[in-house]
Amino acid sequence: MKKDISELRQDLVSGDWVIIASRRSKRPEDFLKNVSSRQKSPVALCPFENPGKSGHGKAVLIYPNLKNHRRDVGVNWELQIIPNKYPALSDKRRKVIFSKHGAYNVVSGVGHHEILITRDHNKNFDGLSPIKSFHVFRAFRERYLELSKDKNTAYVSIFQNWGPRAGATVYHPHYQIIAMPVVSPHVLRSFLGSESYFKKHGYCVHCAIIKQEKKDKKRIIFENSGAIAFSPFASPNPYEVAVFPKKHLPFFENTPDSELESVSSALREALRLIKKNLKDSDYNFFIHTTPVKGKEKYKHYHWHIEILPKFSTSGGFEFGTGAMINIVDPDEAAKILRGR
Repeated sequence: MKKDISELRQDLVSGDWVIIASRRSKRPEDFLKNVSSRQKSPVALCPFENPGKSGHGKAVLIYPNLKNHRRDVGVNWELQIIPNKYPALSDKRRKVIFSKHGAYNVVSGVGHHEILITRDHNKNFDGLSPIKSFHVFRAFRERYLELSKDKNTAYVSIFQNWGPRAGATVYHPHYQIIAMPVVSPHVLRSFLGSESYFKKHGYCVHCAIIKQEKKDKKRIIFENSGAIAFSPFASPNPYEVAVFPKKHLPFFENTPDSELESVSSALREALRLIKKNLKDSDYNFFIHTTPVKGKEKYKHYHWHIEILPKFSTSGGFEFGTGAMINIVDPDEAAKILRGR
């Protein structure tokens, strides 16, 4: 039987439809032909080499080099978290104000916007040692717990933009943490989809996805004792990768060290494979976890990470329908990411 030119796959959580149209491209590697080399920035011009003197403000968290963290460490630091010099949200106002502008809802831009910087100018996350990559996630967790104490915080977004196509304006490896006063509908859809599946089937939708991926054995690109990285079956984007703790853990901020270390290792390996086999493409990665408030109703959720290498551009069909067209079959994407 002749194979169809394309196939529609439905995301198990969101319900969104994705068109997998791999025959629109001659080969899945075609995307890699136009990947340009990232331009390195001179260390002398980097604002993150000495963040205390670049106008960002006092660090809110510092880990000294390979020791327990404390604040007074001078230049001997492994990573530090500083206020963003150009914040999207500000903590200057003490209270969030909800208001109306005619038919429109308006919320004051109250929140926190911070940057986590690692010490080495030329070592991104994939180049960190296991202990240093774990420390990045430990620092994420520490700041999440601190920011969630602010009564204005409804959701904490943790992400990295790597490379200009992914929105990064500074070459030095860094990560961002934004505490928001609202939870966006886009984020809520993931929780609602997870809740709907749990009510219907009695177990976690993401645990079901992990079980299916382990059964199929086609799309897994890396696995260790506590975490798994794979190309999602209904990936809306070429070479997309999901990283999950294997254990059902709803809340990122409550993740034990052992699982956090496993996830950081799986993320590091996934990014190493992207660097090696996708010509070091630009990417975004971000953590999906539950809102800060009302946690009891989100126990069905399973926190995870999404990595989106920057290759495709949305057009009229995608914007008009909300459905994405992915011309790289996730099975083939996984082969390429693994180095075949």
